[in-house]
Amino acid sequence: MNSKERVMDALNFKNGKVPFDIGAAPTSGIHVKPLDALRDYYNLDKRPVKVIEPLQMLGLVEEDLKEAMGIDTDMLWNPNTLFGNFNDKFKEWKTPWGQIVLISEDFAYDEKEGEINVYACGDRNYPPSAMMTEGGYFFDAKVRDSGFDENNISLEDNIEEFTLIDDRTLSYLKREMKNVDNTKAVLGNFGSTGIGDIALVPGTFLKNPKGIRDITEWYISTITRQDLLHEIFEYQVDIALKNLKKIWDIVGDSVQVAYICGNDFGTQNGQFCSKETFDNLYMPHYKKINEWVHKNTTWKTFKHSCGSIEPLIPSMIESGFDILNPVQWSAKNMDRNHLKDRFGKDIVFWGGGVNTQKTLRFGTPDQVEKEAIESCEIFSKDGGYVFNPIHNITADVPVENIAALATAIKRFNGEL
Repeated sequence: MNSKERVMDALNFKNGKVPFDIGAAPTSGIHVKPLDALRDYYNLDKRPVKVIEPLQMLGLVEEDLKEAMGIDTDMLWNPNTLFGNFNDKFKEWKTPWGQIVLISEDFAYDEKEGEINVYACGDRNYPPSAMMTEGGYFFDAKVRDSGFDENNISLEDNIEEFTLIDDRTLSYLKREMKNVDNTKAVLGNFGSTGIGDIALVPGTFLKNPKGIRDITEWYISTITRQDLLHEIFEYQVDIALKNLKKIWDIVGDSVQVAYICGNDFGTQNGQFCSKETFDNLYMPHYKKINEWVHKNTTWKTFKHSCGSIEPLIPSMIESGFDILNPVQWSAKNMDRNHLKDRFGKDIVFWGGGVNTQKTLRFGTPDQVEKEAIESCEIFSKDGGYVFNPIHNITADVPVENIAALATAIKRFNGEL
């Protein structure tokens, strides 16, 4: 059984070995700093890590490291980054912590008093769209003055980013499709389907965004301006479905999983919104996307949401999502056994392997391995589980603890 078959068994709720993912999704990835350390740990060739998602500074997990760790996934992503750069040509860049990485050649920044400011699409004629503060390891979006006037709100100002996929991007996907590992399960992150994704609201990839771009104002709008948000989402979904058709015509069933949305609905202690708001505002648009995907493709659909979201999971299932990530059982009312018992027959859990806020960062390798095996024992019963930590592996995680994850999976699967 190869990696793809192992993942597909899990996605189809068949008992079998637990598949392992690091790096396939923008919410199951790894920061460039520990990724570089992992290459040293496994005695792999020394070369700069490629930045594939610059906002979070996530790196490309290369095939030799996947082989060393037993990773079962591959990725095919839209090359347009969250800074509006095109990830097809790269240059070396020395990070503030001294690491040499490869980053898009269009990446443009200024550094002043330890703060790094990045410009959308590399255009310094506009204010910077994101910054990395001194001592930081990733970028934060800047809320730029969009000229928002609550008494004169325009739909057009809030749909600038939703455009038909261009030939350059389609050509890139067609070319890169030939490079994916067809023995692994491939996750496609194609963009345009992130309905209300809060990470996209500030428009870090737009030179001069208009409309509702302040995060606080956006959350207010989910209550007070639902009619406007429905208009925005309807426009976005119409564009998204046209784009997905073009992408399917190129990549077809070479991709097994489609990353639909990274919008968070949970905090550490509860939801951002009520079930009623989710059902009325978000569900109709999620359903339309998922129904199209399931009718016209072979892809499984992937929904990300951090936090305490137990009351919303039935609605996510009803919306048609096949997969839920990152399974943050460290949040309130998200007990692992409860989640598996109540929802484990209806949705695949992708994540939840180890507590990234505590154990992975501050525990010992033995503690990491123990917790990872416990998660496998709980979540893998009757299939429906892909192992990954709770969200991305951050910059300051000890390399020995990351290696302990690979050991745990191999041990659980009887491969050690």
